[in-house]
Amino acid sequence: MAKTLGPVKRKFSPWTDAEAAPFIRFENVTKRFGDFIAVDNLTLDIYEREFFSLLGPSGCGKTTLMRMLAGFEEPTSGRILLQGQDLSGVPPYKRPTNMMFQSYALFPHMTVEKNIAFGLEQDNLPKGDIEARVQEMLKLVKLEQFAKRKPNQLSGGQRQRVALARSLAKRPKVLLLDEPLGALDRKLREETQFELMDIQTKLGLTFLIVTHDQEEAMTVSDRIAVMDKGILVQVATPAEIYEAPNSRYVADFIGDINILEAKVEGKQAHGTTELVHIDSDGVKIHVDQACEAVKGDSVAFAIRPEKVRIATTPPATDTATINMLHGEVWDIGYLGDFSVFIVRLDDGRMFRAAQANVSRLVDRPITFGDMVWLSWPADAGLVLTR
Repeated sequence: MAKTLGPVKRKFSPWTDAEAAPFIRFENVTKRFGDFIAVDNLTLDIYEREFFSLLGPSGCGKTTLMRMLAGFEEPTSGRILLQGQDLSGVPPYKRPTNMMFQSYALFPHMTVEKNIAFGLEQDNLPKGDIEARVQEMLKLVKLEQFAKRKPNQLSGGQRQRVALARSLAKRPKVLLLDEPLGALDRKLREETQFELMDIQTKLGLTFLIVTHDQEEAMTVSDRIAVMDKGILVQVATPAEIYEAPNSRYVADFIGDINILEAKVEGKQAHGTTELVHIDSDGVKIHVDQACEAVKGDSVAFAIRPEKVRIATTPPATDTATINMLHGEVWDIGYLGDFSVFIVRLDDGRMFRAAQANVSRLVDRPITFGDMVWLSWPADAGLVLTR
């Protein structure tokens, strides 16, 4: 197994244990709607207490996959197992899952505490147990003082917490979250992401979230499944998805990235890996990476803008391991914490570099029209073979 890349949220990685049994297993699952294949022969394991994200563009099959787990859709073929039990034919209300919808679906005529209690009352729990559970949920989501209010008297973030409390009140084994934060503004969404993580850790539940928001998936997840047209493209930790994408699709879908088409010119031993020499329309690039591609193969070179240094003078380094490009600053995006420089290379191609704004300089040392050098070490980028 490859070494872990980047920081990890917690010491939790059951997927690396060959003896660990998956909590949820999608086994060769296909779902068709007429001639349209929404999910295509998909196999996926999710582990107990994992915060797992399904990430992809609209129409990629992520919501269909979640709805099949919830019991709202049945697979055309294949099996879905929860703790080893085949869920085929088990209706939604008998599954140990609960779903929190993007719209929240709160009852407008009921108070906060009545909304939270609704599912428990449907299950005919004793009144004392219901009251205790409601108070527990109100405390968990920090809404004790709003118990008697109705949804229209709450902010968007508070309504989201009520929906979360109602979903958790029945103590499901798996909580399914379908774009749960999409209606919140950016700042509140970021705050709520960390609250969700804290709640999931406190309760020790398995969370499965569907989202098209890359930052959201990167923030909350133990692992992410990137989907495209009903197929799993890559399943890995957020750091591995970002730092070691397995294809052009994943590299381009997650965050900003520069991708140059190239050909392999040769390889040579370099420490524990190898130095791959590639050519991209006359630009020579050296990549320190174990790579299956051989001389003459068409590949792509990918590098994140924040890995690229930008300066008005060329770096004085060993060109065998340091890559350099030259061009003109074409545009600048000032984003507060960092700036993005779009550089028009000497051959006409556009290339991005990002630089943290570590000082409060009003006049940038690099500005529009400047001739600049872009550089990065050999281990900063990737050769992608598919």
